[in-house]
Amino acid sequence: MQSEKTTLFMCVLSFGFVLGQVSYTIPEEMPKGSLIGNIAHDLGLQIKRLKEGKARIFTRDSDEYIELDKERGVLLVKERIDREVLCKQTTPCALHFQIILENPMEFYSITVQITDINDNSPTFEKNKIDFKISESAVIGAKFALERAADLDVGINDLKSYALKPTENFVLKLNNNPDGNKNVEMVLQKPLDREKQQQINLVLTATDGGVPQMSGTMLIVITVLDVNDNSPVFTQQIYKATVTENSPIATVVATVKATDADEGTNSKITYSIRNTLDDVRKTFEINQENGQVTLIGNMDFEESRSYEIHLLAMDEGGLTDSCKLIVEVQDTNDNIPEIQIMSKSTVISEDAIINTVVTMISIADKDSEKNGNVKCYIDENMPFILKSSASNFYSLVTDSELDRESNSVYNITVTCCDEGVPSLSSSVTLTLQISDVNDNIPVFEKNSYETYVVENNTPGLSIFTIKKNGEVTCKINDEIPFKIKKTMNEFYSLETEVPLDRELAPAFNITVLCSDDGVPSLSSSVTLPLQISDVNDNAPVFERSSFEANIVENNKPGLSIFTIKATDADWGQNARISYILEDSSVNGVPVSSYVSVSADSGVIHAVRSFDYEQIKDFQFRVKAQDGGSPPLYSNVTVKLLIQDQNDNPPQVLYPVQTGGSMVAEMVPRSADVGYLVTKVVAVDVDSGQNAWLSYKLQKRLTVIVEDNGQPSRSATVIVNVAVADSFPEVLSEFTDFPHDKEYNDNLTFYLMLALAVVSFLFITCLVVIISVKIYRWRQCRILYHSNLPVIPYYPPRYSDTLGTRTLPHVYNYDISRTTDSRKSDNKVGGAVDNVLIMDPSSTGTMQRMQQSEKSILDEPDSPLEVRLPC
Repeated sequence: MQSEKTTLFMCVLSFGFVLGQVSYTIPEEMPKGSLIGNIAHDLGLQIKRLKEGKARIFTRDSDEYIELDKERGVLLVKERIDREVLCKQTTPCALHFQIILENPMEFYSITVQITDINDNSPTFEKNKIDFKISESAVIGAKFALERAADLDVGINDLKSYALKPTENFVLKLNNNPDGNKNVEMVLQKPLDREKQQQINLVLTATDGGVPQMSGTMLIVITVLDVNDNSPVFTQQIYKATVTENSPIATVVATVKATDADEGTNSKITYSIRNTLDDVRKTFEINQENGQVTLIGNMDFEESRSYEIHLLAMDEGGLTDSCKLIVEVQDTNDNIPEIQIMSKSTVISEDAIINTVVTMISIADKDSEKNGNVKCYIDENMPFILKSSASNFYSLVTDSELDRESNSVYNITVTCCDEGVPSLSSSVTLTLQISDVNDNIPVFEKNSYETYVVENNTPGLSIFTIKKNGEVTCKINDEIPFKIKKTMNEFYSLETEVPLDRELAPAFNITVLCSDDGVPSLSSSVTLPLQISDVNDNAPVFERSSFEANIVENNKPGLSIFTIKATDADWGQNARISYILEDSSVNGVPVSSYVSVSADSGVIHAVRSFDYEQIKDFQFRVKAQDGGSPPLYSNVTVKLLIQDQNDNPPQVLYPVQTGGSMVAEMVPRSADVGYLVTKVVAVDVDSGQNAWLSYKLQKRLTVIVEDNGQPSRSATVIVNVAVADSFPEVLSEFTDFPHDKEYNDNLTFYLMLALAVVSFLFITCLVVIISVKIYRWRQCRILYHSNLPVIPYYPPRYSDTLGTRTLPHVYNYDISRTTDSRKSDNKVGGAVDNVLIMDPSSTGTMQRMQQSEKSILDEPDSPLEVRLPC
């Protein structure tokens, strides 16, 4: 805020105070320059008095619509007046202002009432609305329609509605206590979806103006099946009270509608029907539960109540409507506003008692006690504050003035309201007591110190000086300021452009004043002007996004990297705090992964990361400054997890199960280069850490190593049986050295297995012979098998994720010579034989032999042996 320490000067030539009031009525949209009224005649003033008294208009509004022509003594339209913009739906609509005169000081209250013309047609918020109505809807079913809105008032406001065609539906209007009409569409003829699936209607809204204006909306009705109960609100009018300045998301009220239907036809959707007012910008309703919440700010001074029209619609298109009236409660949130209407900043010491020094206008936007204001000034001063009219005060002299005892008075006017707690504001008036004529330019001080807030409005007055006689003042060049003559004896130093502290934090302004004498006399003063900072710059990150890497298996609390943001503001406005925004990674809050130091912006790991579980994730960091209100910016940070070699390879084939081993059979006639088996392994790491190499050690032990640092490995033992027949292979494996307990168990289970297999074989043979005799009675020779056939299917491995596993089943016949323990392995061609050797069993060998023809060719029998006829 600006602190004005410079002295303001103004001479009071004559004294007095008069109050009067005049009212005029004009239509809106009058052209610029149109005559409103002869104010001089109506106030009983001479045009000469208007000129000599420097008559001017004083208004609180930022926009001035009326201007005073002092040469003719009339009021003219300065700017085109749109009643709908100025007052919206408020009636009557009027402009209130004052005409101020000086020497003596007088003011008159003027009221210009604006009447409405028909310049707005009725409009619907939507050009088209869709309904889904069941063909079973009963005659008399009501469907709420959107109301049209007309910005005009009175006779020019909305008057009637029309619905065409009217074959199935008629229009029904319900009058509300507030004068508005609820528009409903009533079914008068049953719907038949088979005859007409869609009906198009046109709703027309017409006003009562001349010429008459109208607006239309298309109603598209889709005929559905079965929905014979409309939603019904528990109340037709709901009422709620909310305090102004309530926070966003405050629950205002909850409305409830019920539907006697079942299933989807009873599902109700809530919506707000208001069209052209600010209701939808201030409130929203939960479509599912009917909860009405705040989405905008409420100000009692702008709107004391809201009328929300709500609609409940089921899935079949049937509707019901209600009204929610929200009363806004006033809080004492506005300080009294003090506005100087006219002031004298210099007064002669021989001024008579009751001379008007300053006229002040007081306003408080609050209501009742919160808006009742009383003003007072400091004691022990030769001035008093008089209430001249409602919300107007005059500062007048109360005793004789003596310049020699006190040449300057700083008068503080304080105004307090009656709210709880009470709010107050004050303004300090500097009044100079003048003596005799002084022909030499004189400044009150040799130097001044002041400040002005940046982003000011151009034309802001920093300080004023008084000249006595013909004096010319100027300032140094190349600074964004100008000095200009404001009144006969005053110069005002003003800004030319908005100031920016970030570009120039201070200025030294030299004011030089010279008179027109010969020789010319002059004096100067330097004004050090400090530019106060406002929080108008948000923090800016060094980059638009950040990306960082971290190796998995890190320690919790590890510092990953640092983000940095800067703020061009100063002091507390430039103090930056870093905040981790709420988000989730795979359903887990991001705060359980990383944390951000609020002061330094250092990002720490909260947990140890595992590359195999998560490879990367993103999160957002907010940089917020310490201003009020705070400004902030966001940046996206992407964290990449780097893989470590922390997983050894896993052997998929041969399968290594507890206590069992897989034997690959190689025929004795196998040549060099014969494929014995293929070892398949995978590594869950990635990149170089998942590259696998295979090494063959003694006893056919295969070591699988990855290419990580450090390297990890896994081993698998491949058992190879070199034999031409199963008995030899059996003999080979039974000769393996085992402990006594293992051999005993193996013998027992082998005998048991042979007995069971023999029994099953004989049984199957009898069944097969019986079936064959029945089918082919001409067959006499039976086929006898020497060994039982037990199918074994090795696992299939698919090549996934580049692990290079076997895509098909490979079976190899592995055999050895008679004295296999002393001879070399002989690997033959690939055959379809696989041996499984279980050391924990009796040594029973499982064999799978793939025949050229399946014994299950016939669908009539689960097991069939083809016999020669």
